[in-house]
This record gives sequence, C-alpha cells and structure tokens, in this order.
Amino acid sequence: MSELNAPHPLSAYGWDSGFADSFTPHAAEGLVPGRIVRVDRGRCDLVVADGGTGVRHVMADTSLVTTGDPLNIMCTGDWAAVDLAGGYVRALLPRRTAFVRSTSSKRSEGQILAANVDHAVVAVSLAVELDLGRIERFLTLAWESGATPLVVLTKADLVPDPATLAHLVADAQTAAPGVTVLAVSAETGEGVDALAAELSGGASVLLGQSGAGKSTLANALVGGEVQTVRATRDRDGKGRHTTTTRNLLPLPGGGVLIDTPGLRGVGLWDAEDGVGRTFPEIEALAEDCRFHDCGHTTEPGCAVLAALQDGTLPARRLDSYRKLLRENEWIASRTDARLRSEIRRDWKRKQAEGRASMARKRGVS
Repeated sequence: MSELNAPHPLSAYGWDSGFADSFTPHAAEGLVPGRIVRVDRGRCDLVVADGGTGVRHVMADTSLVTTGDPLNIMCTGDWAAVDLAGGYVRALLPRRTAFVRSTSSKRSEGQILAANVDHAVVAVSLAVELDLGRIERFLTLAWESGATPLVVLTKADLVPDPATLAHLVADAQTAAPGVTVLAVSAETGEGVDALAAELSGGASVLLGQSGAGKSTLANALVGGEVQTVRATRDRDGKGRHTTTTRNLLPLPGGGVLIDTPGLRGVGLWDAEDGVGRTFPEIEALAEDCRFHDCGHTTEPGCAVLAALQDGTLPARRLDSYRKLLRENEWIASRTDARLRSEIRRDWKRKQAEGRASMARKRGVS
C-alpha cells in the first residue's frame, strides 16, 4: 500500500474523515490531532501520530481549554488540537457522543464521563442479585449519550448451571429490550470473544458499579494486565474502586475501550429521550392513549394502564419508567431554577455596575 493510501496512524483510535474535517482550521495553525487517553490535574495524556506510521504518547497542559462548565471540560475520549512545541492543548473538537450523569452535589450539574464513544458497555455482576432497575438507569444514560448500549453480565463462572444462567440473561433482556445482553466470564474466557467482536473497530466505554468486574474484563479484552484488579468484599460483592481515573485502552481487534471508575451514584441528566428508548414498549403504548398528555395514572382510555391490567405490561417496568421520568423532571426543574438564579444575579450585577458608573459620572461633573 502506498503512503498516500495508507490509513492515518490514529485510525485505530477512531480518527476518520469527519474528525479530519473538523480539524482543518487547526491544521492551518500548525497543530496536530490527538486523542485524550487520560486527564489528571491540569494536564492530560494524549496519543498522537509519531510522524511516520505509528503513534506516541505525549503529555500536554490543559489550562488553555479549562472551563468552569463541567459539561464542556475535557474528558477521556475527546479529540484535541495539540501544540506539541508549546506542550498545550489549544482546542477540543466537537463531540459526537457524550456520556453525562448528574453530579451528587446539590448544584444539579452534569458531569461528563466519556466522549466520542460508539458503544456503552453496562457491566453487571452476577455475584450479587440482579438489579433490573439499575440496568434501566444505566441504559437510559447510555441511549441519551448517542452511543449504542450493550449489557454484559460479568462473572458468569459463578453461575455454573446453564439453565439458571439463561434465566438471568432473560431477566436482563426484559430490562433491555432491543439491546444485546451477553453473559461473560473473564476468568474462563466465556463470552469474551463475542464481546470483543461487538466492540471491534469502534470506541467503547465500560460502565458499572464497583465490584462489577470492569477492570478484569478490560484486561481480558485488551489481552494483558493493564488495569489493577482487587478482590470484592465477600459480604456484599462491592469493590474498592480499583480504577480511579478514566483510561483509554487500545483493543487488539481494533478500536479503543475507556474504563471508568465504579459509579456509586448514577443520576439522570436531561435524559428524557433516553428514558423513552429504554422503555420503548411503554412509549409505543402511549401513542394509543386517548389523551396526548396522558399521565398513565387514572386517565380514561389509557392504553398503558390497559396493558398493565391485562398483564402484557409488567408493573415493575411501569414503576421504573415513572421513577426515572420523575427524577429527570426534578433534575430539569433544579437546573432551570439554577439558571434563573444565575440570570438574576447577572442582572443585579449589571444594575449595580450601571449605578456605580452613573455615580462616577456625577462625581466628575
């Protein structure tokens, strides 16, 4: 293959013609593209082309693109325009997808966990009882991100009976309609090849609670001990946050994997569309309700309640749907209130500045 037709050295990390088009104005400034592998305290690690056909890792200062907006702060998976000579990240390229959750703080802000991913892998441990509601919560955020979700039931070797394992997979599928559900054991290798095939060639983010076996799974997919693994607590199956930062790892079959720390809290953030995609059967039923703004509680002619009554819609699914919608509406109202408060403060500040300016003018005159 001639050098003219050779793939870009960063193609294995997700670089394509779309990102190249976005980078055009930065190339004219002598900057180079790089994908952020890790962010840490005002600096980040990036992978860039080495000038030939390979890549190399560099570290750069992020102060020029640091922002007070937590949704626009750089994160693992971002593509950046890098000044190699100066050692700075000069700009971030527009994101295609972004996995965002609400923070646990009372400020109701969004926190971005990963950017530019094609697949959101929701890891759920079979060492503890399946929490279908938590699967639905992760799926809601995954759909909202723009990525395609995938549910992976880890530690399948702990369920030696094939019939029981099949039953658990079927249970997970009820919480994830239209989503691939795989049972995987990093210890025995069961299902790892199937998962690797699903993720090949794209960018994926690995999500789940502490103790879900994400680091062990990442090692199995990457084919080496790249992530430290610690045992989970016997009493509750919970882990100890083995992964403390978000790391981007190249996969042998092409593509990259972003491993994230275990998430204790997974709050929704502007995820109405994600809720709808997680509960497609309820959304489809709602289209046949008599009233277009039906709340599916006591309204006459409600197709959702009719399906609940005849048993075609499980009560657990409707309860979970309502819970996530209520949470999303609450977060939206808190956010709107915060924005209104910021607007009022800005207005009062400008008023005060105006009064001060008038006072100075009177003093001069």
